[in-house]
Amino acid sequence: MTVQPAAPHELDGPPWTRVEATLMATARLVRDAYDHRFAELDLNLTQAIILVYVADFGPVTQTKIADHLGQGRAATGSTIDRLQARGLVDRHPDADDRRVWQIQVTRSGKDLVGRVTAIDETLRTELRTGISRAERQALTAVLQQLQSNLRRASGHEPAIV
Repeated sequence: MTVQPAAPHELDGPPWTRVEATLMATARLVRDAYDHRFAELDLNLTQAIILVYVADFGPVTQTKIADHLGQGRAATGSTIDRLQARGLVDRHPDADDRRVWQIQVTRSGKDLVGRVTAIDETLRTELRTGISRAERQALTAVLQQLQSNLRRASGHEPAIV
């Protein structure tokens, strides 16, 4: 396999070598790695995140979970349905608004949270191999700036004047 030399300017390179494509490919690989590891628990990354989030902050509404994940309520509801069918979470009507359901982790769900956390800690260590703390901090700063730029570009945040 021949490696293409870097373009003189990143915008002059082919689309698959640009920052955006690299970020999307990396995000997919991160998800794939977590899904692979959580498969031994019969969970995927989204299910594991919801389970741990509800264990940490529950009981919590489906809307709050969807907001935390940055996804729609319907997709979140489907994931919660699967977790509930496995006996990992329960839904209870909200005392103040019967149209709203509070999601709560069951005893079985709490038992699984420890295993999810252990897998997460191991994988995070592996993902950081060969990347110094200073490099991780620099990457985080760049990604936070990119997120801010994207929120402004998509109309979710006021433009800097």
